[in-house]
Amino acid sequence: MNFSAMNYFLETQRLGLRKFVSDDAFFIVELLNTPGWLQFIGDRNVKTAEQAIRYLEEGPIKSYKQNGFGLWMVELKKDKTPIGMCGILKRKNLEHPDIGFAFLPEYTGKGYAIEIASATLSYGREKLGIEKILAITIPGNEKSIRLLEKIGLSFKENISATEEGEQLLLYST
Repeated sequence: MNFSAMNYFLETQRLGLRKFVSDDAFFIVELLNTPGWLQFIGDRNVKTAEQAIRYLEEGPIKSYKQNGFGLWMVELKKDKTPIGMCGILKRKNLEHPDIGFAFLPEYTGKGYAIEIASATLSYGREKLGIEKILAITIPGNEKSIRLLEKIGLSFKENISATEEGEQLLLYST
């Protein structure tokens, strides 16, 4: 794992992480409308490039400026193909930052998620100095639950995520 590579601020054997930019809008439209995203994360109403640019500017890009971290683009190093996102978020309703990730369906089941999530967790601890990193997922998202456990997070409790009482599973380092 390399924390400071040529074009990426974080690299693994096969993957690189970089900050999102507005030019990533078309990728964001694709990712945020995959069946997995819609089922497990929820519809963010990002259907156009303009909406995706707003999502990036008000989400990841704003977080880089405010927190020094956020969700980052995951690319295959060999050809810079964008395959997903992974990063660390600071949510108002959580006491500590949490790790998040999502991948295009054709790149799941190939070990990419565990590879980059493990590296992101290390980066958060070692480079950003975050002692405790959380994760949240909905009950029934078995792939995410397995991944969180593989990277060393443990289930802590059920939490209520919304005023409507949507339940989430809280994991912690």
